[in-house]
Amino acid sequence: MTERPVAEGPGPRATRAYVLHPDRREADARREPRLALEEAVALADALPGMEVVGADVVRLPKAQPGLLFGSGKVAELKERFASAEIELVLVDGPVTPVQQRNLEKEWNVKLLDRTGLILEIFADRARTREGVLQVELAALSYQRTRLVRAWTHLERQRGGLGFVGGPGETQIEADRRAIDEQVTRLRKQLAKVVKTRELHRAARRKVPFPIVALVGYTNAGKSTLFNRMTGAEVLAKDMLFATLDPTMRGVELPSGKKVILSDTVGFISNLPTQLVAAFRATLEEVLEADLILHVRDISHPETEEQAADVEEILEELGVREEVPVFEVWNKIDLLAADARAALQVQDARTPGIHAVSALTGEGLASLLSAVSTTLDEAREETDILLPYAEGKRRAWLHEQGVVIAEKQEEDGYRLTVRWTAQQKARFDAV
Repeated sequence: MTERPVAEGPGPRATRAYVLHPDRREADARREPRLALEEAVALADALPGMEVVGADVVRLPKAQPGLLFGSGKVAELKERFASAEIELVLVDGPVTPVQQRNLEKEWNVKLLDRTGLILEIFADRARTREGVLQVELAALSYQRTRLVRAWTHLERQRGGLGFVGGPGETQIEADRRAIDEQVTRLRKQLAKVVKTRELHRAARRKVPFPIVALVGYTNAGKSTLFNRMTGAEVLAKDMLFATLDPTMRGVELPSGKKVILSDTVGFISNLPTQLVAAFRATLEEVLEADLILHVRDISHPETEEQAADVEEILEELGVREEVPVFEVWNKIDLLAADARAALQVQDARTPGIHAVSALTGEGLASLLSAVSTTLDEAREETDILLPYAEGKRRAWLHEQGVVIAEKQEEDGYRLTVRWTAQQKARFDAV
């Protein structure tokens, strides 16, 4: 068990919270329970108004259908929570609606599972219209799954006029229908916002600047690196999910080449399925990228496991194989001198790996030089013949700034173009 010092000071009283990590080693054997608990505590700390006063790993060989934990452990935790005046228990894992209701009754506290906590954080952080709508949609999807046998009023029935659910409609049916109506309304609003964003993206495509996307596990230092490269002031804290909404800035590389740099939401293991779907549109910027920088916290003891999680999500998103990916090993300033020297040797010997400190700027010049070189090398020159009827596709090529030479022939326009594989793929879709 880990007890934490209680913060004192002026201002509204924080909610006293306790974090539990159920140790189901068979479910996620690649993660160390102690480190998983630390991540769960960091998630809790990321929510304003929360005071985590204790945390513990609880062995869970087999989940109990009604209470998740065994009766003895439930009783032991009840005493602990009562003596520490705990108001909120955060369980780092899935909790069924029935388990949640029963545990809240046993412990006399409010309970949130991992999905509920992450939704709360996202709801607090989302700033753009699209981000807010996506969070609301994900929350409704989650809430709908919690209706099944979760409430004490489930058996209550209410009368009806026949055209609103019909007489004898149970409360759960009414609640589910109300949620479905909200979901429909939100999806319509989201479709309008997404359409507007697509127009903005189409306008960006007319500017012939390559897109470089930063991706990585949450708290890997993407926003700090983004700020270092762009001179922007994006929120960059030692906090999970400090960045939710995508941010884009123009950057001039030392070579004089201009690129658009995109900062994205951080990934995390066991991300709620509702949020994977809801934030897929936010991560679409990655699919537009000509180069991806996978930022890793190389000082983290589970950096390899975090990298595997990121790679799985990139694969799910459908990132194409031809898009080059750099591994940016960040936070080398936190390493011991010998470990840092070993990484820098590996950096020098291995193409595509760059050891840096976004905080101090160490290694950044080499990274920027490699970015410039890669984007130059990724372009190839070719000749294409476009019939005169395909004026739209010819205009698109000129908008992209890839046309080197052009002449008119009997069958159409003969164009010499220099483009990236990404631009070629977009042209084929025009």
